Amino acid sequence: MSEIAFSIDGLKIKANEGDTILSVALKHGIYIPHLCHHFDLPPFGGCRLCMIEIEGRGLTISCKTPAEEGLKVITENPEINKIRRIAAELIIADHYTDCLSCVRNTNCRLQDIATHSGIKEEDLQHLKRRTVRNLPMDESSPYFYRDPNKCVLCGNCVRECGEIQNVGALDFAYRGAEIQVMPAFGKPMPETECVGCGQCIQVCPTAAITIKYQTDAVWAALKDPNKRVIVQTAPAVRVALAEEFGGKPGTIITGKMVAALRRLGFDQIYDTTFSADLTVMEETTEFLHRLEKGENIPLFTSCCPAWVNYVEYFHPDLLNQLSTCRSPQQMMGALLKKFYAKQQGLSPQDIFVVSVMPCTAKKSEAQRPEFRTQGIADVDAVISTPELVQMIREKIGFAFNILEDDCYDSPFGFGSGAGVGFGSSGGVSAAVIRTVLYKLSGGKPPLDYAFTPVEGFPNTTEAVLSVGDKTIRIAMVRTLGAANKLIEALRAGEVCYHLVEVMACPAGCISGGGQPLINNIQARQERVQALQGVDQQQRVRTVQDNPFIDEIYRQWLEKPGSHVAHHDLHTTYTPRRTKN
Repeated sequence: MSEIAFSIDGLKIKANEGDTILSVALKHGIYIPHLCHHFDLPPFGGCRLCMIEIEGRGLTISCKTPAEEGLKVITENPEINKIRRIAAELIIADHYTDCLSCVRNTNCRLQDIATHSGIKEEDLQHLKRRTVRNLPMDESSPYFYRDPNKCVLCGNCVRECGEIQNVGALDFAYRGAEIQVMPAFGKPMPETECVGCGQCIQVCPTAAITIKYQTDAVWAALKDPNKRVIVQTAPAVRVALAEEFGGKPGTIITGKMVAALRRLGFDQIYDTTFSADLTVMEETTEFLHRLEKGENIPLFTSCCPAWVNYVEYFHPDLLNQLSTCRSPQQMMGALLKKFYAKQQGLSPQDIFVVSVMPCTAKKSEAQRPEFRTQGIADVDAVISTPELVQMIREKIGFAFNILEDDCYDSPFGFGSGAGVGFGSSGGVSAAVIRTVLYKLSGGKPPLDYAFTPVEGFPNTTEAVLSVGDKTIRIAMVRTLGAANKLIEALRAGEVCYHLVEVMACPAGCISGGGQPLINNIQARQERVQALQGVDQQQRVRTVQDNPFIDEIYRQWLEKPGSHVAHHDLHTTYTPRRTKN
């Protein structure tokens, strides 16, 4: 892309040709009010709050106006401020003002706009609230709450769900003053094709869609003297938690996180990276078996529950190509309820397993009947990163920042760098590649592999590996819309792969629906880079070098792909259809 130069409020700016004025301004720390803009979505121009003036051209909206050489942009003057204020007042007057108790308090784009515009409660008294806003909250989803009274009709959730994720569980309904965002025919969310990815939460500028908290169940378990409460934390949590306590995106605070969990009262604290290593061992064995037989190829990964839900709803014919491996969350649950409990002389009912996950879909995954043994769930509660933040603030407060680092408990607190990589897109396939090449070559293969973009397929990269007389083609896909396009090409014979990793979220788990909100793409990249740095700094970077994994197989699972391993660490999935 060629570089251009222009000015914003007299400040000389350089940008890439084609960038919008709003995106360039935000990248350079110049605030222009906006509601319907999100860096993951194409420009929409619905809210009209990002009004600017271009010298010689007049007023326009900055979210859809490309930057051009020599432009002189003005972001504030009396006319712009008047137009913005009128638009902002109309939106805010139609919005609940329970900011103090709102989960998005201090992290709400509408609140930012009110502050920027100097709007106060008394300024809104002359505006009448529309009756359409007295609507019931939809609490039916296992993933999130949907409050139509806080919806600003920006359409971000509609576009994310339909255009990016190819699901379409939400859309606009009715017209004029009655317009609102809702599922088709006003159905409860569980009766739609919602896959639980939670990206609607990430793009919502207010609290119209928020994570469904399970912290009450966790607090109750922690206060129960008859329960041994064990927590596992996913790799992606450690690179996002600091942001909620004033840290920069990508700051690694694993030690403080473990110390905080200890203060909260958890009996044991384990790392889901350990069960990610188990997943690699099982999935590699499964992949090599299918490769040898030439059956059900490509093998699709199954670690992302939103992707599994998507296959069950939209591509049930691919279920036999979906890996039978449970996700790392569910493997850890099985490990604790079926192996650890027996080892400790406990009943599975005596153990309460909590997962701290970056993913909203993990909440329903833990509730699936496939992951219950004699009526007992392998994972009892799943909380997101913001839920952990709330628990820390309730009991520890901002003293969190001065906690001394602590360590995970052994043996399930030790994982390889490959397991850490599960937290970002490409991590699963990279981990499997390491073990596949190790087994096929019998030596120590290189640990890092280049994935290159696939022309014509957005959010898709590939790696082509040669081992002896074998050529293995691997694809890595981000977002469900991109996965759908690749599936269509696979069916048409336009592309050929042996292994396909799919993550529903744009950069994998680090940008999951259960993570702190990301306001710019740089923050997302910093999370990814931080996680990659953890992988590179680990003493053990390959699964086969993790001694505790060997021990688990020796004591319990016998060997990868054994009958015991299949019974406890694998599963099956079935087609799903929504109710009429």
